[in-house]
Amino acid sequence: MNATERTPAGLLRSALAADPARPLVTFYDDATGERVELSVATFANWVAKTANYLQGDLAAGPGDRLALLLPAHWQTAVWLVAASSVGVLADVDGDPAAADVVVSGPDRLETARACTGERVALALRPLGGRFPQAPEGFADYAVEVPSQGDRFAPFAPVAASDPALSVDGAELTGAEVVDRALADARAAGMPPAPRVLSGLAYDGWPGLSYGLYAPLATGGSVVLCRHAERLDETAAAARVQSEQVTFQAPSAAL
Repeated sequence: MNATERTPAGLLRSALAADPARPLVTFYDDATGERVELSVATFANWVAKTANYLQGDLAAGPGDRLALLLPAHWQTAVWLVAASSVGVLADVDGDPAAADVVVSGPDRLETARACTGERVALALRPLGGRFPQAPEGFADYAVEVPSQGDRFAPFAPVAASDPALSVDGAELTGAEVVDRALADARAAGMPPAPRVLSGLAYDGWPGLSYGLYAPLATGGSVVLCRHAERLDETAAAARVQSEQVTFQAPSAAL
């Protein structure tokens, strides 16, 4: 792995060059029945649009902090890699009052109002749908992002040694995110290019590692399940088989 790959954004660029058509993120919401599958190319397109929005319309750049108040969701994964692309620190469950930008789901808007900077709301509706009416004081992600450019280039270079992620009270550089994800994959015994099923929340490192970074770092993919507790054993086993899962994230933390 060379230096340019040692960030989440760099890993995505490598995956795009290697096999853009393969699945990368498959998302289920078992409260709504939603299933979305994003290839490497489709995921990268969403990342580029979101990074252009973050850097351009929201005027965010290296040194800025983004409070991420979102559940485990395919759009959350997009925001995490987009922040890495721009060089913005993604602060998972961070304090909006200390952030330059806040990105919130529909259930945390009141908390997000503490941010005095830019505020973005995600409806988290099936197929990336918008709010019927944008929440007051927030831009609607589903309205703002589709028109953004399909290619992204940062205004300032992003180094692997730059802060990339704040989670569980620790700040990690891009290189540390990648290194920890690779170490997790080895320690957990993931097979090569794993197809990982994860029902863990994105509120701590284990959920982020199993649910995004480790599959991305190992050339694999993730089946990300929200509200998976609603499945009975038969339905859960059928999903493992139909999605050709080769590794299941444990419920316990790493």
